[in-house]
Amino acid sequence: MFKGKAVIVGAGAVGSTTAYTLMLGGLFKEIVLIDVNKDKAEGDALDMSHGVSLVKPVIVTAGDYSECTDADIIIITAGIAQKDGQTRLDLLKENVGLFKTIIGSIMKYAPSDVILMTVSNPVDILTYVTYRLSGLKKNQVLGSGTVLDTSRLKYMISKKTGVDARNCHTYIIGEHGDSEVAAWSVTNIGGMTMHEFCKYTGKCDMNDLDKMYQDVKNAAYDIISKKGATYYAIAVAVSRICEAIVGDENSILTVSGIFEGEYGIHDVALSVPTMVGKGGVERIFEVPFGKEEMKGLNDSAITLSDILRRIGM
Repeated sequence: MFKGKAVIVGAGAVGSTTAYTLMLGGLFKEIVLIDVNKDKAEGDALDMSHGVSLVKPVIVTAGDYSECTDADIIIITAGIAQKDGQTRLDLLKENVGLFKTIIGSIMKYAPSDVILMTVSNPVDILTYVTYRLSGLKKNQVLGSGTVLDTSRLKYMISKKTGVDARNCHTYIIGEHGDSEVAAWSVTNIGGMTMHEFCKYTGKCDMNDLDKMYQDVKNAAYDIISKKGATYYAIAVAVSRICEAIVGDENSILTVSGIFEGEYGIHDVALSVPTMVGKGGVERIFEVPFGKEEMKGLNDSAITLSDILRRIGM
């Protein structure tokens, strides 16, 4: 039964912005922030609490892992930042070590029907790590995946075509990272494929599509170079995923889910169109993507499987 409580582990830029976005959205009656820096978590909670008279009734507090006892959804945004001279693999091993502590602490208290959502990067690897460490059913563990990447692509299509982004239907699939794939074969506006739409309106061409894809892949790098981190749009993406779960919407979102044979892929977490409802991942859809897109999806799986093997997962 839905109790109306979300716990966010990690009160950094992403965690605190996610808490704030959830507070404004009115999805939960209670939001709890957990962080090793207790003062930061308490400060954020107090700051947000001063605005609760202006939104739907909600309690925002800082706490410890015992707060997971009656949580519906636990969102993990915590992670270790990369140090100078440190390789990505070494950083990942450190974050896996951190996740062993976090997941162990969560599962000491969390109810059996809890939904765990991983947002920390690399999100696909850490989603699979969360699944393995938690012992929960695969539907109860998901990552933010390429929900944000997909939104970025919709924005870029909208900007180019002048069509409302909500009516630009497309997906970024595979890894949330450099090997992600734009699923142009199933992209459409008003029932027309992008090729048909471009020909019909003259507002875009195939070169524009490739530029949009490259811009999506480089979006985070661009933002980080300008302001140091990305956190607003990912907070909105996490809120949208929560909305689908809380409302039992059975919405189609490109969350990162655990593959056990879908598309012939096993034992990794990847993003494809997925039905999200009260149980978390309700169904991973096996969409007939184009040949090159299928190759890209499988290449993503191979890349992630190799990384998991190298970190002993």
